[in-house]
Amino acid sequence: MAGLLDGKALAQRMQAHLAEQVQNWQAQVGRPPGLAVLMAGDNPASATYVRNKEKACSRVGIASYGQHFSGDIAQAELEQIIDQLNQDERVDGILIQLPLPRHLDSVSLLNRILPHKDADGLHPTNLGRLVRGESGLRSCTPFGVMKLLEAYEVVLRGKQAVVVGRSILVGKPMALMLSEADATVTLAHSKTVALKSVTLTADILVAAVGQPDLITAEMVKPGAVVVDVGMNRVRDPKGDRLVGDVQFETVQEVADWITPVPGGVGPMTVTMLLQNTVSSYRQTVSV
Repeated sequence: MAGLLDGKALAQRMQAHLAEQVQNWQAQVGRPPGLAVLMAGDNPASATYVRNKEKACSRVGIASYGQHFSGDIAQAELEQIIDQLNQDERVDGILIQLPLPRHLDSVSLLNRILPHKDADGLHPTNLGRLVRGESGLRSCTPFGVMKLLEAYEVVLRGKQAVVVGRSILVGKPMALMLSEADATVTLAHSKTVALKSVTLTADILVAAVGQPDLITAEMVKPGAVVVDVGMNRVRDPKGDRLVGDVQFETVQEVADWITPVPGGVGPMTVTMLLQNTVSSYRQTVSV
């Protein structure tokens, strides 16, 4: 039976440490770090995520400047708000909660955020720094996965890693971070032919597609480390619940380590958002 990579417990420890640091720095600087989370529309999942982020900010001592807009907000109005936040000295990090209403150009809006305030690590400048192996703000979810693997002393150097999913949010930066840690990485996706033959090579398998139960036990190498980034809401005889991309009950019997859903990667994503905001704050105020 696989051990659990407990992201919730690690996130709590990391946030407690961040809270101590923020308290000390605020005493020196005279202001706390500030994060602005922008949300447009009434997506229930997004509203839950935003609430969780605001609660996490409160625990750590980060000032929250979140704004919630109606689903019909104009692109130009949102651009103007981002420009104002870029110039606001109280705000160290800006995040746009995705998905946005269809009439909004999310790529253009994300690119409008100044790179040093890009709390989600998705600006082309920060992604470019990742590609080049330079320091910079990192994409929160894969950054959280790396911290989780590090905390559990999972050896990456020389290992075979397979990332299933090629999004700019998770899959591509995840592959880059694993490669940077000296793993040999294969980037697969839901349309990969003979996906099972690819995943069976993985010492470290990361599933990030958004498809419930995509990864089953027969697709996992015995003794592998399985990281489930998927977060899918399903309704079945067990009720309305969250599941990942990995068939947890069966894969747990094959793998050495596995992340639960919920309680695995999700809390780490929020924690790395806080970490990015604090990193930007430290750069700005030089503490």
